[in-house]
Amino acid sequence: MKKVLMFGVLFLCLVVNSCAKKQTVAPEDELGEDQEQAEQVSDLEAALLEPEEFSQEPAIRGTEFDSKIVLETVYFSFDSSSVPQSVMKTLKENAQFLKDNPSINVVVEGHCDERGTTEYNLALGQKRAVKVKEYYVQLGVSPDRIATISYGEEMPQDNRHNEAGWAKNRRAETKVIK
Repeated sequence: MKKVLMFGVLFLCLVVNSCAKKQTVAPEDELGEDQEQAEQVSDLEAALLEPEEFSQEPAIRGTEFDSKIVLETVYFSFDSSSVPQSVMKTLKENAQFLKDNPSINVVVEGHCDERGTTEYNLALGQKRAVKVKEYYVQLGVSPDRIATISYGEEMPQDNRHNEAGWAKNRRAETKVIK
C-alpha cells in the first residue's frame, strides 16, 4: 500500500511540475537592448531592400507576363549578387531589346537555391534583381520601366538537391509585363 501511495504522490508531482508555466510579457517601456538592436537591424534591412534611386518602379501586382517574348535568364555564383562577367553579353542583348522596344516594361525576378534561411534568400534574391536592373539602367534603359521582385528559394527551376540543381536556381529572370 505504501508503494502505491508513493507512486501516486510521485506521479502527481511530475504532472504538476511538467505543466506549462504562464509567461509574463514585459511592458513596452522595459524593452531590452536586444529588441532595440533587432528593430534597428530590420530597419537597416528594409533600407537595403529599397534603393532610393529605384523607388519609382512599374506596379506588378495582378499583372500577367507575356510568354511570347522571352528574355535570357542569367545565373549567379553561390552566395553572390555580383553580376558574373560571363553573363554580361546576355544582359547587353536583353538591354538592347528593351531599348529597341521602349513601350515594354519588365520585372526582374531574383531567385536563390534552397541553402540559407528564407529571410537571407529573399534578401539575396532582391540584391540579384537590383544588380541586373542597375546594369540595364547603365546600358540606357529607363529605371521607370523595370520593376524588381525576389522569390528567394520559393520558385526553383530545378528540384534536384545537388550542385547542378542549385546552380540553375541561382538566377535572375527578366519577364515582359503585358
